[in-house]
Amino acid sequence: MKALKITGKILAGLVIVVVAAMIYVKAALPDTGPAPDLKVELTPARIERGKYLANHVTVCMDCHSTRDWSRYAGPLSGGLGGGGEAFTQEMGFPGKFFAPNITPYTLASWTDGEIFRAVTTGVNKDGKALFPVMGYHRFGQLDQEDIYSVIAYIRGLAPIKNDVPESEPDFPVNFLINTMPQKAAFTKRPAETDQVAYGKYLITATGCVDCHSKTEKGSVVPGTEFGGGMEFSSPNGVVRSPNITMHKETGIGNWTREAFVARFKAFADSNYVAPKVAPGDLNSPMPWTMYGGMKEQDLSAIFAYLNTVKPIEHQVVRMEKR
Repeated sequence: MKALKITGKILAGLVIVVVAAMIYVKAALPDTGPAPDLKVELTPARIERGKYLANHVTVCMDCHSTRDWSRYAGPLSGGLGGGGEAFTQEMGFPGKFFAPNITPYTLASWTDGEIFRAVTTGVNKDGKALFPVMGYHRFGQLDQEDIYSVIAYIRGLAPIKNDVPESEPDFPVNFLINTMPQKAAFTKRPAETDQVAYGKYLITATGCVDCHSKTEKGSVVPGTEFGGGMEFSSPNGVVRSPNITMHKETGIGNWTREAFVARFKAFADSNYVAPKVAPGDLNSPMPWTMYGGMKEQDLSAIFAYLNTVKPIEHQVVRMEKR
């Protein structure tokens, strides 16, 4: 009897600790600091740089616009910045997450500092945590000037009246999401002449490692970086990211720089039209037409950096239909 009482007290104590922890996580986090007092000067150079980044490097427009999934790689089909793309349980996400509207229709009431904090730390205007399908953990490692440029560009987008639903994370992610935002650790953009360092910076901006690795519970599995294998689920089956390490049998070790660049630039050709994908067939989530707009020297820098990454032997089965 005494043992049962002791056990009961221990369990009650554990429950109190768990409840207290949940209350703390829900009430005190996220805590990345206040939005900075910031006003971005809308210079032509910043707007042009931001347009390039948002459409071809950080590819903000990939998620925050409408894509035509009836065509290969889902090219943009309108609604630039209007948001609404859904990331759901059927796709392997722990809840329903919706890319917000980032046109002035929504952001006119946000300060530049609030946008800056959301992009670089994952905390929105209202102090709520953003799910890291948004790459704030990467954008917070970039040069602040590049973030200013993106803000300058999206400030000039045409307003699109589109009221996006609130995201609905499943339990326990609805608690854990508050632990995910993190303070930024900015760096300076390397000189373009330092190809490897500049390529590493660009890969941080593009998020190649986020998709071209194995993932578990939303995080990259250490040791699998760039080796491919992330799964993109759909009702029709599974698409997996390829191995982009320089392994000669299972990666891109036999590719030349010219072949790598050409693979992207083919999608930027003025004559290119994304082919139709038959109903029931699997499609590539890779936004080829967006990344295809990257400058040749930037693609070359990414290739130079990938040549420094440890080759991983990993044969990826790219597509499996249900």
